[in-house]
Amino acid sequence: MLKFIRFIGFLILLTMINSATAKDSPAQQDASLHSAWQALLIKHVVAINNATSTQVDYAGFKADQSQLRSYLSALSQVSQAEFNAWPKSKQLAFLINAYNAWTIELILTRYPKIDSIKELGSFFSSPWSKEFIPLLGETRSLDNIEHTLIRGSDTFKEPRIHFAVNCASIGCPALRGEAYIATHLDAQLEEQTTRFLADTTRNYIKEDKLHLSSIFKWYKEDFEQGFRGAHSLSEFILLYSDALNLTNNQIAKIKANKIAITFLDYDWALNDTQ
Repeated sequence: MLKFIRFIGFLILLTMINSATAKDSPAQQDASLHSAWQALLIKHVVAINNATSTQVDYAGFKADQSQLRSYLSALSQVSQAEFNAWPKSKQLAFLINAYNAWTIELILTRYPKIDSIKELGSFFSSPWSKEFIPLLGETRSLDNIEHTLIRGSDTFKEPRIHFAVNCASIGCPALRGEAYIATHLDAQLEEQTTRFLADTTRNYIKEDKLHLSSIFKWYKEDFEQGFRGAHSLSEFILLYSDALNLTNNQIAKIKANKIAITFLDYDWALNDTQ
């Protein structure tokens, strides 16, 4: 009889534990999935240029590569069906984190004997076309994540992702020092956009000429698809006139197409702390 009572007690306890786990909110589950990545970013990303950009401690990531690979393994366990059932904010946060984390892993395959991510490509293919990422039931490349799953889908149409995905280079927008999660995604993307446009090493206005990162040239069409009513690159830029510290006169000239836009050379050197 005593054994039976203990068994019933065990079943009740197990039910309570499972019930508590099941009651975790979607936000808690999302944060939990990316908690290992969050810890690594906090530890190994360093803010520079008045926090408009960051450098990455790749040596530190190398020392913690087992934790990084455990996180990547957790991402690989997510099935396409499970992913499809998520809200689009959770899907996009997942894809951005996956892109950034696997970019770090790619750099670590050669680090410290690497000065640029471009060294990981060849004459016939780029490092972004390498198929080495087990994700959502397929072996994918970084290009596939960015251009097929994110940009190639009608689900998102989110130009601010260009300031969130990081290509491990000095010319890139900052690698954010925290994981992207669904509940904060809009605010995170907005901050990433603002900080990139406020970085005067990448975007600035001088003598009636607007100098912008080549990102705005390469993905110009993404900034002209109606985000907050912006149907041209100039209109998108004016959404962030405060970040660029534009004067009223400069704003008026941009609206009147009286300021030329030029695109800066991109710095592909590794964004390392070394």
